[in-house]
Formats: sequence, C-alpha cells, structure tokens
Amino acid sequence: MKVSTKGRYALRLMLDLAVNNTGEPISLKDIARRQGISDKYLEQIISVLNKAKYVKSIRGAQGGYILTKKPEEYTIGMILRLTEGSLAPVACVEEDNACDKIHDCATVLVWQKMNEAINDVVDHMTLQDLVDYEMKECSDYVI
Repeated sequence: MKVSTKGRYALRLMLDLAVNNTGEPISLKDIARRQGISDKYLEQIISVLNKAKYVKSIRGAQGGYILTKKPEEYTIGMILRLTEGSLAPVACVEEDNACDKIHDCATVLVWQKMNEAINDVVDHMTLQDLVDYEMKECSDYVI
C-alpha cells in the first residue's frame, strides 16, 4: 500500500490545524507556508475535507479554516480513507469485493493479515496522538 501525496498532505493539513488551534480560523496560505506545500494543492484537499465536514470554512478578511471536532475524534483512518479511498493492499480483501478465487487462494491470507494490520494502526491512532507526538518529539522550542 502506498499513500499518495493527497493523503499525506491531508494528514499534515489536519495536523497543522490541530497544533495551531487558537480558536481563530487559520488561513490556507499560513498552512501552505508552514508545511511547504502549494496553496493551490491544499485548496483541492481542503475542499474534500470541507465537503465531508471535517473542517469548517470561515469567510472574510480574518477567515480561514477550523476543525469541526476535537483532534481525538478524528482517526488517521478517517482522514486517509476520505482522501485515498480503500486502504486495502489488494482488491480481493476490500469489503465489497467478490473474488471468485478467495476460497481457493492461499495468498489471500497474506493480504488479509496486511489489511488487518493497516486498519488496526490507522483506526486506533488519532489526530490527537499526532499532536502529542508533534509537541513532544518534533518541537524545536527551547526555554
């Protein structure tokens, strides 16, 4: 499984909104600058997040975006599935797939185990977990 830039950047965008939350909207230009991502590309991603009501758009001179929920209410799986679609490593283990060989294929065991492992990680890790990690491990702030 390979996560595209769309999924990776969506996660970084959501993390940026969570880490920099002061209660005020955050502009996409500020996020783009901090993350080193094109604001045009972030516009495409924020549109998907806004449509799904993961973020709220605030219009006006002091406008921008805010999270609609607390960071602990978003799983990484929610964000990645929204932007990536299925996270299954192969089609035969996707929920709606009806592969003719599923009962006669020994390799399906590998794909099922991989799928379970991926889902276990992304569905049990929240945006708040990333915020906590960012604050503890990634901050270069020194007193």
